[in-house]
Amino acid sequence: MSADRYLAVAGPRELRAGEDAVTEPGPGRVVVDIAYTGICGTDVHGYTDGHMLPPAVFGHEWTGLISAVGDGVAGLQVGQRVVGGVGPACGHCPQCVAGHARNCDTVFAEANGVDADAPSHGAFATRVQVSARRVIPVPEGLSDAEAALVEPTTVTFHAVRRVAAEYGAITVVQGAGPIGLLAAQNARNAGAGPMIISEPAPARRALAARLGFTHVVEPAELRTVLDGLTRGLGADVVYECTGVPALLQPSAELVRRGGVLALLGYPLENSSVSYGDWQSRELTVIGSLAYNHEDFVGAMQAIAAGRIDVASLHSGTFGLSSLRDILEELDSGQSDHVKVLIDPKREGRN
Repeated sequence: MSADRYLAVAGPRELRAGEDAVTEPGPGRVVVDIAYTGICGTDVHGYTDGHMLPPAVFGHEWTGLISAVGDGVAGLQVGQRVVGGVGPACGHCPQCVAGHARNCDTVFAEANGVDADAPSHGAFATRVQVSARRVIPVPEGLSDAEAALVEPTTVTFHAVRRVAAEYGAITVVQGAGPIGLLAAQNARNAGAGPMIISEPAPARRALAARLGFTHVVEPAELRTVLDGLTRGLGADVVYECTGVPALLQPSAELVRRGGVLALLGYPLENSSVSYGDWQSRELTVIGSLAYNHEDFVGAMQAIAAGRIDVASLHSGTFGLSSLRDILEELDSGQSDHVKVLIDPKREGRN
């Protein structure tokens, strides 16, 4: 095998180019030649911060072809298309033994890139060698670009499944970035009723409208539109997808008494909230981070069936050599991109 080329975070706004001699995979492991890796907001924060991410997480939204299979691997073969994910509940960690398989410690560690088998770098690379647990076959109905967007789709699939809202629930989605647009589609697919998407960027509002959402508003219009739909009652469910600390309490105030505030955006700073407000109005607050194995399966089935449109979110493809430039552009807040993919075989951008 030829050497594996990769980029890793070396410090605040610094990338380090590396090259590994790729050996045959050890027992229980596979080598995947990367087709595409999506850039996540977590990757942007990890790049600008310089130290917050485990190495395996920088470049965690990936798809590719298995090029080698280690001993003891069953159900996977060379040439098979896969996405990077997490394995099923292990059955032997403390959470599993206590009967909480959906909160498996092994799966949680895999999702956060801190398991004992985590690779030494992420998939901003030509190939990765990972535990066979971490790869999930891609259905025939998905293109490679769609497969590269399975991971963020799964994040939102998991959140919507955790909320388990009643059919027809009046729903607000804060933010029309990739997570917000995917959360909105998954919520619609799960039976949400009237839905309002709040987003300051005109291009992203336009994309939400193209995805079939009727009530797409600027943040300043949100309260008025919501009051009109609910006669001032408030939303049954609010999905906070921006991660902006200052929006946490205002998002809670959009929820009706007895409703649900679902947290998907990940703030990097503390937030000030009114505990008394939340308690007095008996809000249910549901945090959501990462996913389970079954969420990947369900998300891919939804994409393959045409119920979730991920292709419309793909706004550009770049070569590995352009990674630093696009990270800077995405961090600037001035980019028109929604979801960018890195193709390690490509030079430049299109």
